Amino acid sequence: MNAGNYFVYIVTNPKKTTLYTGVTNDLERRLNEHFENRGQSATFARKYYCYNLVYWERHSDINHAIEREKEIKGWKRERKDKLIEKDNPNWLSLNKGIWSY
Repeated sequence: MNAGNYFVYIVTNPKKTTLYTGVTNDLERRLNEHFENRGQSATFARKYYCYNLVYWERHSDINHAIEREKEIKGWKRERKDKLIEKDNPNWLSLNKGIWSY
């Protein structure tokens, strides 16, 4: 991933009952961290097995990415679901597809 690329992303657990929204400058590394640490109780995403990428967007400015992350985190679940379903209606795991970006 190149510098100047910042990603707001949403991951979910295998049953798609819990969502986690985050921001990173290295989406591949961050997804690997979520996966490798699954089931550990130290953080929300780890505790609830949130490692399946279902949504992401790219930003060139870290401040915009952080603002967007906060915006999405403030939404109710229904609105987050609609955001995901706009581009990923079947909630497919997008983890394997991020390496080409």
